[in-house]
This record gives sequence, structure tokens and C-alpha cells, in this order.
Amino acid sequence: MTDFTCTTAHTRPAHRKTGLMGYVDLYRQRRALAALDDSRLADIGLSRLEADAEASRPVWDAPAYWK
Repeated sequence: MTDFTCTTAHTRPAHRKTGLMGYVDLYRQRRALAALDDSRLADIGLSRLEADAEASRPVWDAPAYWK
């Protein structure tokens, strides 16, 4: 059985990757988002239009919280 208790390691804020590897990860995430079918997008609360809009953003257009 899996233990889902919260530890201090899980409560710390995530640190973003910087530099080239951060942008490579962002590119991969956007490609994976574009590859999801409509039922999986509905599971995460996105429409096809929203997913396509995010996936088509250029890699240097990083999320606002990165700045």
C-alpha cells in the first residue's frame, strides 16, 4: 500500500530549472500536452483550444512565474 502522508520534502516550493534544460523541459511538456486526446484534456480541465494555444507558444515564452 502506498503512503500518501505529507513530508517536509513535499511541502517545499518547487524550484524551476533555469537555462537550456528548463526550456527543453518546457518544450517537451508542451508537445506532450498537444498529444493528449480530448478526454484526457477534459480530465485536467482544459479544452482542445486551450491546449493548442499553450502548445503553440514559442519555447522562449515561458510562464510568468519563471520571471
